[in-house]
Amino acid sequence: MNNIKEYNSIKNEIALKAVLEILLYTIICMCIIAFLVDEVFNDTIAETINNTDSYIYYRAVEQKPAIIATIGLFVITIVAFFIIRKNMNSLTIITTAINEIIKEPENKVELPTNLAIIENKLNNIRIDLIKSRDEAKEAQNKKNDLIMYMAHDLKTPLTSVIGYLSLLNEEKQISKEMQEKYTKIALRKAQRVEDLTNQFFEITIYNLNNMPINKNKIDLSFLLDQLLEENYPMLQEKGLNYKVTKPEHVYYIGDGDKLARAFGNLIKNAINYSYENEQIEIEMEKQEEKISITFKNKG
Repeated sequence: MNNIKEYNSIKNEIALKAVLEILLYTIICMCIIAFLVDEVFNDTIAETINNTDSYIYYRAVEQKPAIIATIGLFVITIVAFFIIRKNMNSLTIITTAINEIIKEPENKVELPTNLAIIENKLNNIRIDLIKSRDEAKEAQNKKNDLIMYMAHDLKTPLTSVIGYLSLLNEEKQISKEMQEKYTKIALRKAQRVEDLTNQFFEITIYNLNNMPINKNKIDLSFLLDQLLEENYPMLQEKGLNYKVTKPEHVYYIGDGDKLARAFGNLIKNAINYSYENEQIEIEMEKQEEKISITFKNKG
């Protein structure tokens, strides 16, 4: 609504300015014509017409107001033509500036002095265009990042599911206790895949900057043990072992699901980019209110 009022204000201002210019130049032209006819060439014109045809002379004297009005109308028409043509030139300049904004919005718009209002408006539009373009680009980058992160997160539990099921399939002499353990881990990771899939749809609804954080009291020490157990098939596949140095319990207020995803990605990367038959070291330290967790590999 404010934009419509602003555009109407600009339109009315331009129209009023054009009308005032037409009136001003018409008055100036009429004054010059009147001065030339009455003060400079009055006797010469009258004598020439009278000598040519006295009838025309007396008719001209009688119809002087009509002649003046005709001359005035003619002058207004000529003046209006040039004023309108000047405004049409301004329109061409504005159209060219708009095309330049579309092609190169980074370049500042510069118009003649009489179009200062339009120049300011076009530069504001240019800035809004740049902002919208950058926001669209940022949204696209966020979308690409989201797909990449979710694909990475989904791959981690899927690898665990495949790993433990492969162990169950390959080790024929595995004990019933180990079968139950591997089956439970595979089931838990499959459920994790389902949770991540649901989160994927939830995240697409919200802006990435507004992702909800659900904080609870969690035991980071237990969380690490659980993640290492779930990634056991990946460790075994590359002949890796791990060494964990940490307190028995380390409590922290945070979002357990998102921390699990972060730590899980770090463990997976440590495995993927490690030399075979090496050791992965994980160290957790708690100093007053500060907790540091270090993941190390050789690769």
